[in-house]
Amino acid sequence: MKDGAGTTLYNYFTEFGLAQISVDFLLGTATTLVQAKVRDAIRAVEDNLLGESMISVYALVSPEFFDKLIGHALTQEAYKFYSAMGAQPLRQDVRRSFPFAGILFEEYRGTVTLSTGVAERLIPAGEGIAFPIGTIDTFTTYGGPANQISLANTIGLPLYARQLMDDKDRWINILTEASILPVNKRPRTAIRLFSSN
Repeated sequence: MKDGAGTTLYNYFTEFGLAQISVDFLLGTATTLVQAKVRDAIRAVEDNLLGESMISVYALVSPEFFDKLIGHALTQEAYKFYSAMGAQPLRQDVRRSFPFAGILFEEYRGTVTLSTGVAERLIPAGEGIAFPIGTIDTFTTYGGPANQISLANTIGLPLYARQLMDDKDRWINILTEASILPVNKRPRTAIRLFSSN
């Protein structure tokens, strides 16, 4: 969790005393068995569900990682025949996603503008994050109390709305507020993907 300036406030792995799991895909090596690396990532997610269930594994990856993945000698054939599933790689922009060996890889270019005016990538260059889809209780969103004294130390709600009447009864100002915190309750299911070469 970071603040508006990009400073890390909390690292879930540090807070829970856990080490993040990483899988090095070694996409710069032509003989790397990419399917085996994908299976390593899937198994790492499954091993850390701790009794939870899932439907599949999804990966958001940087453009650099995605280009290396689809350009690797052992994935090029699968990407080439991806058109058999309905995509038209020569006519459509299919760079956004590619299902391979049990993970749906999506090129993700999301950024946030920090309070300093600098844009920061949400997925670092050359990396990705794999996580489970279709879980029941792994991901949740908590609501915090609204920013008013009467609600201090109370259980938060997803949304607050209140009306403020003008002293002269001419208008009503409607204020809404949401103080939400999305949480991964099983942080080790978020697997870091990277290629060291």
